[in-house]
Amino acid sequence: MAESAIPVDLWNPGQVFACLGIVEAADVLLGDAAGVFEWSTGRFRVTANGVDAPVERVLRFLEGAELVTRAPAHSANLGRWRKSWGDEPVADEPGRPFPFPDPSSPATLPVVLRDAEGSAVTVSYWGDATGRDNLKFWGGARGYPGTARLRDAQSLCRGSIRQYRDDPFGLAAVQTSSFRFDWRRDYLPVEAGFSPNEHRDVSMVGYPLVEMLAAIGVSHARPRRSTRFAYRYGVLGGEEPLDVVFLRAALGAATSPLPDTPFRRFVMRLGCPAQYDRCITHVSEESPND
Repeated sequence: MAESAIPVDLWNPGQVFACLGIVEAADVLLGDAAGVFEWSTGRFRVTANGVDAPVERVLRFLEGAELVTRAPAHSANLGRWRKSWGDEPVADEPGRPFPFPDPSSPATLPVVLRDAEGSAVTVSYWGDATGRDNLKFWGGARGYPGTARLRDAQSLCRGSIRQYRDDPFGLAAVQTSSFRFDWRRDYLPVEAGFSPNEHRDVSMVGYPLVEMLAAIGVSHARPRRSTRFAYRYGVLGGEEPLDVVFLRAALGAATSPLPDTPFRRFVMRLGCPAQYDRCITHVSEESPND
């Protein structure tokens, strides 16, 4: 088994979601991936099969993967796609299962990240039509789709990933679009006193690796929604890495899904920076008994 350890801020929900994304991707790429939040060191440790350091392998995949937007066979969204969003969606063969009903807009079509070896990781949380909250904090921008946001983040990472293999959540870049998972980039104009969009000499710095990895992580697990503007998320601690299924369960759990396993719960609160957007504005730790 190979191992990686990276710093993580538990009060940054995007980083917690991104840790799950690392384990999800490592499980696809290497197999038998597991992870644990080490509270005493402030690090997230992940293990997986083989000799490649799991985090570095995942980052190499993200840097070089091709992004393919999926659409159901005969989808009306095939004719609505704009060239400025990137390559046109690829229609599924008739009868192939699709993760959710054909959406009303191409903005929420799922995307598959695929490398030259045939490994594939799907990102589809934004179109979830189950009873779970789809955690879609972004909107507007003339329907700018999830695929384009993911591609924008990927382009900001190219050429820089290797130097951040020990601290991927520290990779920063001027970022004009995001999934709004890393709240270090966001702001509320009413609180800031101005809108950066109205000032050409002001640029917002984001964290594209956090955004990409978090999108992968929440495609399989969600925090628990309390109200329209509040979510709770949980993390499991300990010394030994845990199977990804337990990390998924903990994210939306009220108490530890594993008996006698350390568990912490946080609440993130949201605001509305624009008419169709939500962003994280405050995070605090709660007692699991609250």
